[in-house]
Amino acid sequence: MAVIEVRKLGDPVLRRKAEPVQKFDKELATLLEDMADSMQEYGGVGLAAPQIGLSRAVVVIKLGEDFPLLELINPEIIARSGEDIDVEGCLSIPGTYGEVQRSAEVEVKYQDRHGRKKIIRGSGYLARALQHELDHLQGILFIDKVIKYVQEE
Repeated sequence: MAVIEVRKLGDPVLRRKAEPVQKFDKELATLLEDMADSMQEYGGVGLAAPQIGLSRAVVVIKLGEDFPLLELINPEIIARSGEDIDVEGCLSIPGTYGEVQRSAEVEVKYQDRHGRKKIIRGSGYLARALQHELDHLQGILFIDKVIKYVQEE
């Protein structure tokens, strides 16, 4: 498919609330594939459509080789519990890392590429990735939530 350039801090699309997806068609399937290719090319574990310039409620996540690709359309956190602080970075803000407090567990309702409604529960790293990417759909960046900036080694 295609690798699309990731938008960087300062691009206004990153601060816009994403529009819900209405049509579950071939165009959406192509977008999901392009997003997965772009995420892999840039070495990310998650990518939201605003990061490639599209204000649409679409997210892909792949935490590693042994982890399945997650495609979430119109995702929304419906439950959360606990609290966890860990270091985050972002493809849209290269070279910047900081400690961010997030919920330790989340439950997210979403639609798949065919429009079917689903729920995913995540804890640990998955919960963090889900929250980070869903924030992008609200125009929120991890730097808005940083407790303390850190240097990555």
